[in-house]
Amino acid sequence: MTDTQAHGGRPAWKSEEYIPRLIFWETTAACNLKCIHCRASAVDFRSPDDLTLEESFKLLDEIASFAKPVIVLSGGEPLVREDIYDIASYGSEKGFRMCLATNGTMLTPEIAERLKACGIQRISISIDGSNAESHDKFRRQLGAFDAALRGIENAKNAGIPFQINTTITKHNQTQISDILDMAVRIGAVALHIFLLVPTGCGKEIADEEMISPAEYEEILNWFYDKSKEVKIGLKATCAPHYFRIMRQRAAAEGIKITPETHGFEAMTKGCLAGTGVCFISQKGDVYPCGYLPLKAGNVREQPFPEIWKESKLFKTLRDESLLEGKCGPCEFKMVCAGCRARAYASTGNYLTEEPYCVYTPYRLRVEG
Repeated sequence: MTDTQAHGGRPAWKSEEYIPRLIFWETTAACNLKCIHCRASAVDFRSPDDLTLEESFKLLDEIASFAKPVIVLSGGEPLVREDIYDIASYGSEKGFRMCLATNGTMLTPEIAERLKACGIQRISISIDGSNAESHDKFRRQLGAFDAALRGIENAKNAGIPFQINTTITKHNQTQISDILDMAVRIGAVALHIFLLVPTGCGKEIADEEMISPAEYEEILNWFYDKSKEVKIGLKATCAPHYFRIMRQRAAAEGIKITPETHGFEAMTKGCLAGTGVCFISQKGDVYPCGYLPLKAGNVREQPFPEIWKESKLFKTLRDESLLEGKCGPCEFKMVCAGCRARAYASTGNYLTEEPYCVYTPYRLRVEG
């Protein structure tokens, strides 16, 4: 058995047929907050360029013609959009698992009940500090922390499961354990941590807020330990090297990675940009993910299935043999692939090595 087969071989789910499993849809760039890390560079008001309700229905029809992914209605702040309930209802009728990504501050009891009625099955709420001072500074609005917690309570009362999303930066890296404890305490079904990608407003704060590769490694190892202790779901996003760490740790413990031992993480891989995930902007532009600003097409100009299946960009991302730098010979590239968005942000080349990974591939170590 080769080192690649033992530690980082092709995942069981991998096939030549690529089907979207998760679509993030920026329904509007408008938002009531101005967070310092925002990918969307949010604006105050909705744009006339937003996909119309009719165009939104057409997009859902096109997606449903060949796949049934989870669809996350995001922004900006999706609750700024008055017809978000119509979009959610239509998606639910089409058989999609409809979810909503929100900052939680607009989530009143009435809105929570409406979201429940139109089929929203999970809400993700961003919490970027373990206390009001830390969160509000990050969100640039006093009271945002308390408002988000009220929104969470309203979602719970409406019977909508919720998860906490946390972007890890220097300002909150020492609070991650407390944020996890809070997520468990208030009844979250999951905590998803996001490692900052320097794009959008995140690019402006990268120098002062990006933690080091060594600190990423430490946090991801801590995250692995916690995944075996807590009862809620834990997922590392924009951190594909977690899937290397998971396999390294499991091998050291003599544990075979299966859905029974490691849950959904055993069935997926690190960077899914353009392979199992894509991002659709409020104007209908289709990107591999929300952090890689390279356009594969626009749904106003060609059908979504055609973009998904025929885009040269997506086809390139689906070919791991094209990866460059130390990602190319890495024995874990089939389950990691490195963050393509972070590679692009750092070098302008989305195929080069993950710049925030400390691991040296086995082949490079042997060859010296």
